[in-house]
Amino acid sequence: MRILPKRGYLMLLTGIILGMSIFALISSYYYSLRRTSQVTAQLPDYIEITFLYSSEKQRWIEEVTPLFEKWFKEKYGVTVKVHLIVAGSHESINLILHGNVKPTAWSPASSIWIDYLNKKWIELHGGKPIAREWTPLVISPIVIVGWEDLVKKYNISSFRDLYNLAKSGVTFKWGHTDPLLSNSGLMAVILEFCEGANKTPESLTVNDILDVKVKDFVKTIESMAVKYGKSTGFFGAWAVESGPSAISFFVVYENIVIDYSLKAKKKWGKKLVAIYPKSGTLLSDHPFVILDADWINVWQRFVALEYLKFLLQPEIQEKAQEHGFRPANPSVPLRKDIFNEENGVCYELKVPILKAPKGEVIEAIFTVWAEVMKGG
Repeated sequence: MRILPKRGYLMLLTGIILGMSIFALISSYYYSLRRTSQVTAQLPDYIEITFLYSSEKQRWIEEVTPLFEKWFKEKYGVTVKVHLIVAGSHESINLILHGNVKPTAWSPASSIWIDYLNKKWIELHGGKPIAREWTPLVISPIVIVGWEDLVKKYNISSFRDLYNLAKSGVTFKWGHTDPLLSNSGLMAVILEFCEGANKTPESLTVNDILDVKVKDFVKTIESMAVKYGKSTGFFGAWAVESGPSAISFFVVYENIVIDYSLKAKKKWGKKLVAIYPKSGTLLSDHPFVILDADWINVWQRFVALEYLKFLLQPEIQEKAQEHGFRPANPSVPLRKDIFNEENGVCYELKVPILKAPKGEVIEAIFTVWAEVMKGG
């Protein structure tokens, strides 16, 4: 596991990731150029690309994409059109696998989906992985959220604390999105299985997922569930609208807490606060993947790479912070006026940052979900 006690280390780590992945993408692009007869060709007058991405960052992407199209025109004298298609992370995989959408670039909410897509792609189509290099666009850790007084009363700092609370007979109202439909729900359930197996996600095995004791751990927490939604943002809005009597604890992205914590305090006299699980959390790192697919030509790859570089520009990353996302570009300072305890979140990430599980483990979780969910 990777521990990020300080912003500086997070910046260093992210910088390494960014540098390696962008270098890989650039190398791949120039290799594509060398393989074609278009080496000396001029850019066409008009280029279209399709960007399939998760809904969590929709407001940011819709705000900055017209700026990119204008920027590209001014830089190269070429008109580009980015077709934006929004879908849930799992849904987007099915769209790619079955050819319903043929994107140039794909960005699920988290890189945990990349190995799963490659596994399913090879099973269905054979050949090589379709998603080989990726770069994080923005970062939002997954967090447990609770009403401030309940968090303090029961000293909640992990999924195991919720398990112990349920085993002790304390009734609380639990919620997260459906892991079969939403990234945040899948991340929540992955972390529950990790806690039950006392393992990190990357070390989880299919046998761990099938283990009766581990499944019982997850089922105990899920027995308190009152809602499995499709939209992560729903839980923040629902908590503010309906209050502590409707939901006690739930799992969302950190940016949702920033959006709704003070609104909750204004209405109910108490804040919603983020709990960063002490055993570690997963980052919703919104990877940007230029797919290795035969429907993408060399100029579309070029535009997609320029689009990626544009999205990582400091001023564009700054706009992402205004939507509650941590910047992936390490040169952009984290804003203390947004990431602070008053807004229900922490400035520094002081818990272990965990790596993604294998695609086969994710598939096993999908299989056993019907057993461990409430009513299963």
